[in-house]
Amino acid sequence: MSSELKKRIVSAIILAAVVLYATIEGGFAFRIVAALIGVLVYYEWSTITRLSERNFRTNAFGWLVSGLIAFNLLFGDDSLAVPLLAGGVLTGVFFALLRWTNWWLPGGILYAGLSGISLAVIRGDNQAGLVAMVFLFAVVWATDILAYFVGRALKGPKLAPSISPGKTWSGAIGGTVSGVAAALIVVFLILGTPSIWTAFLALVLSVASQIGDLFESFIKRRFGVKDSSHLIPGHGGVMDRVDGLVFACFAAFLLTLVDAAIKGDVDTSVAAYLFGL
Repeated sequence: MSSELKKRIVSAIILAAVVLYATIEGGFAFRIVAALIGVLVYYEWSTITRLSERNFRTNAFGWLVSGLIAFNLLFGDDSLAVPLLAGGVLTGVFFALLRWTNWWLPGGILYAGLSGISLAVIRGDNQAGLVAMVFLFAVVWATDILAYFVGRALKGPKLAPSISPGKTWSGAIGGTVSGVAAALIVVFLILGTPSIWTAFLALVLSVASQIGDLFESFIKRRFGVKDSSHLIPGHGGVMDRVDGLVFACFAAFLLTLVDAAIKGDVDTSVAAYLFGL
């Protein structure tokens, strides 16, 4: 076994153990993970897009917003999370319009901030949040793993050759079918017979996770980098590991916000939206 493969295995085991413990524990333990992911995603985004080279002060503003969002996730009020994020993004847009920076600044604030917020809000502090996270893990992991194996086995037309030459339509379809199947199995084992609505949401989240993967590939190809960073030995960066998961979380979180706005129910949780819990 090569030293690189050993490094990958050890890193994967440690990461899996930390994430699994935090997910089961919920509460403050998971919020630490969510806040850390948000901050590290901004670090990698700003490094890849070279924001500090464009304008050190505006990039410092991005760090400030990311830090405030992380602090609020740990010690603040969940109701302030979206206003903080919106204020940071709008200010970044204002800076870009004034040409003090480029559009990667508000994009990075949005991407990193929404990563931390959506993860923390979905998991929450109760068992319903744990079910929601397990559901999302099942969708994303099954989609990612089976897309790789089905794509290699069946090959066929490329999905987005200019962005990620290795991905095929057969892999994307196989991954989606697998993601939906895995999600329905999880729901059946935990909650009983799943509904058509649950299957549809699993489909949407599986597609969202693949869009997230393609989006990160686009960013890296745009700036000519192979990995988002070298923070995780043998695995690249945080964005490389969570790109599909955070996009699926984005979709679940934003769909819940829209549903809550339509129904006028500000207390609607992601678990309640997904499963009626």
